[in-house]
Amino acid sequence: MLSNFEPPATEDEIESAALQYVRKVSGTTKPSTANQEAFDEAVKAVTEATRALLETLVIKAPPRDRETEAAKARARAAERYGPRPAAAQVAP
Repeated sequence: MLSNFEPPATEDEIESAALQYVRKVSGTTKPSTANQEAFDEAVKAVTEATRALLETLVIKAPPRDRETEAAKARARAAERYGPRPAAAQVAP
């Protein structure tokens, strides 16, 4: 989720989300040479559409804090999958 965060989503986050979407829809993470241009154009179009959407959304709720939401997500994952091994944990 990219909307209603403080600080707002970065260009890299928007482009990463677009890339993830295009990979999901196309069914490939690495397109063939014949499809590379179409793949890249799709990522560009989805990035632009996502940026436009985020800029025009009207949200009345207060912005969410990224760190708080990340902690909630880690807690949900730990409950669902169990705690992460110490070596796999990322330092804050």
